[in-house]
Amino acid sequence: MPILLTKVRTALALGLPNIVRATGYALGVRFGLNPVRRLQGELPSGRYFEAPRLPSPAALPVQAWTTVGLLFSRWPIVVSDAPPDWLANPFTGQRMPDPHRPWWQIPDFDPAVGDIKSMWELSRMDWVLAFAQRACAGDVASLERLNAWLADWFHSNPPYQGPNWKCGQEASIRVMHMACAAMMLGQVGSASRALRTAVELHLQRIAPTVQYAMAQDNNHGTSEAAALFVGGSWLQAMGVADGERYAVSGRRWLENRAARLIGKDGSFSQYSLNYHRVMLDTFSLAEAWRRHLGLAQFSERFTVRALAAAEWLRHMTNDANGDAPNVGANDGARLLQLAETPYRDHRPTVQLAMALFAGQRAYGEEGDWNNALHWLGIPVPLEPASRPADYTADDGGFALLRRGKAMALLRYPRFRFRPSQADALHVDLWLGQENILRDAGTYSYNTDMHWQQYFGGTASHNTIQFDGRDQMPRLTRFLLGDWLKTAWLTKRENDAGAVRFMAGYRARAGTSHKRHLALEDGRLCVSDEVAGQFGKAVLRWRLAPGAWHLFVEDGMVRLVNQPAALTLTLKASMPIARCEIVEGWESRHYLEKTAVPVLELEVSRAGTLITEVRWAS
Repeated sequence: MPILLTKVRTALALGLPNIVRATGYALGVRFGLNPVRRLQGELPSGRYFEAPRLPSPAALPVQAWTTVGLLFSRWPIVVSDAPPDWLANPFTGQRMPDPHRPWWQIPDFDPAVGDIKSMWELSRMDWVLAFAQRACAGDVASLERLNAWLADWFHSNPPYQGPNWKCGQEASIRVMHMACAAMMLGQVGSASRALRTAVELHLQRIAPTVQYAMAQDNNHGTSEAAALFVGGSWLQAMGVADGERYAVSGRRWLENRAARLIGKDGSFSQYSLNYHRVMLDTFSLAEAWRRHLGLAQFSERFTVRALAAAEWLRHMTNDANGDAPNVGANDGARLLQLAETPYRDHRPTVQLAMALFAGQRAYGEEGDWNNALHWLGIPVPLEPASRPADYTADDGGFALLRRGKAMALLRYPRFRFRPSQADALHVDLWLGQENILRDAGTYSYNTDMHWQQYFGGTASHNTIQFDGRDQMPRLTRFLLGDWLKTAWLTKRENDAGAVRFMAGYRARAGTSHKRHLALEDGRLCVSDEVAGQFGKAVLRWRLAPGAWHLFVEDGMVRLVNQPAALTLTLKASMPIARCEIVEGWESRHYLEKTAVPVLELEVSRAGTLITEVRWAS
């Protein structure tokens, strides 16, 4: 009965309209009621792109996909003029059994091929952008490879057959990448018949199932809305009858998604740095495309929400290296790879969005973060944005405290949409470019249950865990139940000596946790009040890899990293049952996990734990 009640409460939190949409989609596809089951299409024929009709911009093309391509922006694979196998897992070589089945007959998680995301990765067509850039720079061989790979992709993936037609979002990413390439090559207004057919095939796949994408309240909806708007307005300009219908639907859903999924403070519904970046790049491409075609402006509300999202990511991003807290789900997705920047560098996204939605530049000097603007024909603004400062996005539960070179992030529960990780009251600490106290990340969506529970669970975050339970129970692979709510909150206070913030929650199990932060020059103090009935409570601090040495003496815990001039001390108002450094894991890129030291302190009574981190200011 308790788990049933949890499921009922969670269903109500998801919202009846979303449940109706998702259920209607599933039943419609299963019983053949949805028109997506009756789609047919002819393969494109002829060349997709011709020689560039615009001068190359003042930006270097990326060299990715010349001899080596990167999957999930991390894992290298050898490439040549010969196209890859689109129907095999590139990590294992295992091909999809009976790959030319209608897409709805293919399971989401087929053990024969492993993670289907790995199979989809090549078909997101990041390589289209790389080949188009080099073609713009006069590389004829890249233009030929671009056409050959596209022809082979459609030959290997006949319309609506096989795994690469299974997901509307995957189809949407391909549309956006083909449109972006056409912009760079100057062929939007003179698209070939093959390219027009390719776009039309994709929009026919996306449109009948868009309601399901919207029911997810995540970047499936933003991606599919953008593809319908971009592709539809493109087809409309080419005189295709259905183009206007697609474009109107896409614009309407883009406006809807911006208003619904982005809060007034800029938080996105997925509470994830990487998904936030995907959403923001999607909106930026839609706006760049609108300008390119001279279409009617989006509403003021759309622009205001897109700007709020840009400011959210700007405040999170380290302006020296572009890295940001590893908060929330991170599946390696990355749109608009127009610069040779590392995966964890968010500056290109921030610079593009700030230019489009604020008319400001986030980063003043010239750098790779300007490449997207150059390639998309967006002038680099002259007006600089203000420097990032203390920042609270209460609509998503994020508080950023800054002092000197230090930045502390507190993640507290404001779940208007479904959370993907049990990370309530997690704290990240950054000193300059170094992430000292850190989040574990995601690793993989399709791995054994141990790792799914670990990376999405409370144990992989810098917070308190009661009795070995996750803060919220996992109901399915992508759904947590009994969403926490903030029970205590003290707004950010900033005085001459420190910046402070406090938040706390009560769990349904009867336990509670209040966390107070105070950030000063050279010092972060975290005070944790734990209460309620529990057998044990474990405080974890997930540390940057390095030479950490633990000293426990007279109830005082001291952790020292001498080379980094860091000291962490802990004291408790109750007896300490256990204190040790254990091996933990983190994932900075999808499908990657590496060991990190984790300090665990265990108590068995209610009381207060105080942690101080000191460094040379």
